[in-house]
Amino acid sequence: MITLHHVPYSRSFRTLWLLEELGQDYDVVSYSIRDGSMRTPEFLQKSPAGRVPALEFGDEVWFESGAITSLLCERFADVGLAPEVNSPERAAFLQWLGFAETQASLIEALNLQMIFLRPPAKPSPVVVKLFVARLKASLQVLDDALSDQEWLLKRGFSAADTMLGFNLFSAKFYVDLSPFTAVTAYMDRIEDRPAYQRARAKDGVQDFYDKPFYPVPSEDEKGH
Repeated sequence: MITLHHVPYSRSFRTLWLLEELGQDYDVVSYSIRDGSMRTPEFLQKSPAGRVPALEFGDEVWFESGAITSLLCERFADVGLAPEVNSPERAAFLQWLGFAETQASLIEALNLQMIFLRPPAKPSPVVVKLFVARLKASLQVLDDALSDQEWLLKRGFSAADTMLGFNLFSAKFYVDLSPFTAVTAYMDRIEDRPAYQRARAKDGVQDFYDKPFYPVPSEDEKGH
């Protein structure tokens, strides 16, 4: 029995999508980050930091999307979504899992500045500009890597793509992706995958973003 504890359009989508790629049956328990439901003692027993994803896998409970990704790939190794330990691409796989979290942390910082600050607090133009620049730099790394291959690993689609590919659909709220042609083509390939489409259909309605794009605020908008 597999149960995913999930917030729509959050990092737990990585696990939702991976479960679909692995062809597994699972239940989804959805939460909102706004209502305190992830701060209850019951939820904190599953995820001590009060974050999603948390995954109940039989008698075990796992948290942190990178760890969950690795564990699911090990438990369902026959599907082949991760290189074996001695594979020449094992290092690249693990590096992309880590890079995905580095990039996601930049998006999280922008979310905190642009979406979740409560009045009278206002975003800092200097801080937002810095994180947007860092996010652009990470996208350039990805664009270069995808310039001559379809997926993050030369061997083809892997769980590294479920970890990192998720980020791009949030990055577009802060960075114009049109100059990153390899990235946008990669996103098109992701959206063509039936497992991705099934996961999006089960994802739920996101309540983070109420604008199609969030530009760096002007100096006269900053808080005092």
